[in-house]
Formats: sequence, C-alpha cells, structure tokens
Amino acid sequence: MFTGLIEALGEARDIRRKGSEATLTLRVPSCFSDCRPGDSIAVDGVCLTITDRRGDLLHLDLSSETLTRSTLGELKAGNMVNLERALRLSDRLGGHLVSGHIDDTGILKSIERQGRSWLIQIGLNPALSRYLIEKGSIAVDGISLTINSCTPNSFSVAIIPHTMRETTLLRKKEGAKVNVEIDMISKYVEKFIGTKEGSVSNEQRSRIDRDMLIKFGFGENNGPF
Repeated sequence: MFTGLIEALGEARDIRRKGSEATLTLRVPSCFSDCRPGDSIAVDGVCLTITDRRGDLLHLDLSSETLTRSTLGELKAGNMVNLERALRLSDRLGGHLVSGHIDDTGILKSIERQGRSWLIQIGLNPALSRYLIEKGSIAVDGISLTINSCTPNSFSVAIIPHTMRETTLLRKKEGAKVNVEIDMISKYVEKFIGTKEGSVSNEQRSRIDRDMLIKFGFGENNGPF
C-alpha cells in the first residue's frame, strides 16, 4: 500500500525481456538504502517486488500483466521514474490510499501553464469515467492528485511547482502515456451496491440502497440523493 507522495526519482539502468516478461534494474538514491529483497516499491505507480539489491541498484521482475497494463514496458535506459516505498502503519497518510495496481494508461492531452502551476488534461478509457468525480482522488504515475474536472473520456488535474520539480511529469510531452489508478474506494462501493450493469445479480445485490441510506441520515436534506 502507498500514499501517492513521491519520495524520489530513480533511473532505469536496464530492462531485459524474457518472453512475455522482463526484469528491470533501477538506480535509486541513498534515501532508499533501507530497501531489501522482498520489499514492495512503487515505480511510476506500479507496485513491484524487489528481487535483489547490489549497492544502489535494485532488480525487479515485470510480469506480462504489468507490461501490458502500464508504461513500464516502454521504459528505456536513462529514463527517470517516480519512486515510493511501501506505507508503514505509523506513517501519515498525506495523499490517499494507493494500491499500486494500475487500472489503465492515459494519454497526456494538454499541459497548460497557469500562473505558477500547470493544468494537465489526461485522456482516459471511457469505461473508467464512472469512477471519477470532481475533487476526487486519482493516482497518475504514482502521484496522488485531485481531479479538477472530468468528462466522459478525460480528466484534468492542477500541478503545483513542488510536484513538477519532484516528479517526472514535467519531463513528459503531450501524447505521452501515463499510468492511472483510480480511487479504490469507488470500485468497492460499486461492488457493494451493484450499480455496474450486469455485474451483480438481484440475489447478490447489496442491501445498501437509496432507502437504507435515507434511513440512516443520508436523505435528500443531508446528501446528494
């Protein structure tokens, strides 16, 4: 589990394909000296397991699922990536709960300077748009961000100068792919309520419905129903 607060940048040193899988070698900064084989680490938002460590080099395996669902399969030697170590229970949750399980890749549609910040619009698979809400949370390349606005096939986020300095977003150009992980809570809510068409039978449908929410104080005068 992660928070979406990037700790440092790492450098891809080598990526070697092995059939439908691959191995990745990363150079990491000294603040990652406590990383050990078996530890989880988020690389551009993708949760990976460290398989070996040699000095400042970490070795990680990439499954076929990881290569097809994320941007890691397009990494080249010298590319910089966002890094975050796994969340400890004693840590502050400064971002939001991020699992490191990428839902899909998005496309950087535009990067617009607005004062000292930037407004970035990202195109996304319309099938995921139902999970997006204005001012909701989303992880882009492992960065916890707040959604400014959303459409059926895109969303926009504001990037402050600190985020641009400390992550790889400023290094990317329009048309580049980014890893997107939607807020996991929205998927669980959908599963419990059974709102996705055809996903849950009547017998399986959750007891959480409009009447129940109103009964417990989430009525028309207390919420969005």
